[in-house]
Amino acid sequence: MTPSAIAAPAPALPAEWQDYVRLLKPRVVSLVVFTGAAGLAVAPGHLHPVLAITAILCIAVAAGAAGCLNMWWERDIDALMRRTAKRPIPAGRVTPGEALSLGIVLSVGSVMVMGLATNLVAAALLAVSIAFYVLVYTMWLKRRTAQNIVIGGAAGAFPPLIGWAAVTGQIGMLPVLMFAAIFLWTPPHFWSLALFACKDYARAGVPMLPVVAGCAAARRQIFLYTLLLAAASVLPWALGEAGAVYGVAAVVLGAGFVVQGWRVLRDRQDEAGVSLTDDGPAKAAFRYSLTYLAVLFTALVIDRLVG
Repeated sequence: MTPSAIAAPAPALPAEWQDYVRLLKPRVVSLVVFTGAAGLAVAPGHLHPVLAITAILCIAVAAGAAGCLNMWWERDIDALMRRTAKRPIPAGRVTPGEALSLGIVLSVGSVMVMGLATNLVAAALLAVSIAFYVLVYTMWLKRRTAQNIVIGGAAGAFPPLIGWAAVTGQIGMLPVLMFAAIFLWTPPHFWSLALFACKDYARAGVPMLPVVAGCAAARRQIFLYTLLLAAASVLPWALGEAGAVYGVAAVVLGAGFVVQGWRVLRDRQDEAGVSLTDDGPAKAAFRYSLTYLAVLFTALVIDRLVG
């Protein structure tokens, strides 16, 4: 059932400002902002601090807008999942129309300001990232294929390209390698989440890999992508785009992620999925994945500063 076929729920409670903030998925935005700021920080050249802050704010607002439009479109399945049932729209505190309007205004505004503050390349990349997340991932892939995360993961990999382009007006090798790292990081990150949220996704009819192919297949894919990520994360060092500080961090962090992936692979959870409160290897890998990306890109910025 598509959102257009769903009657808008009457607001159960008046919306508070916090509800509109929740529509923007602030935790997701924080990671997007960090990777975008990392791309901006390692780019050659100079951008006035005011313009740099404006560019980062544009990335944050665009990510929030995409999250808002995602919640608008997925309000039917959000209502069926324990993990998302209390979000503002399914809980009836914000109407779908309000969420749609907010998402569109923020999307258009962030792209326009980015273009005015930096350059058209950065603005175009920002627009593509919003469109990819909303149109390709949310509306097309997520309910149709178990590869939704693999293909849709490109949406979350754009920020380093955008940050770099805001400074240089073009795309370079290093931000492409950062894009690749986030792209390969996304499947083990989200499939680890899907393993311990398997019942929720099944209840909502979302064809996440553990639901469609089973937990064993998902564990194998998590380990495979972890190996690919560990190898790809070393490429900036191997290709001379980063120095030893980053290289050592990439090797150590990659080895840790491979260990986490191996533990997930060897785990024998019930094929029907486990509860959200389970603290097994899948949840441990999910938590490690968050730390991994943050520390990896921090090491890249430090490497550039000291180098």
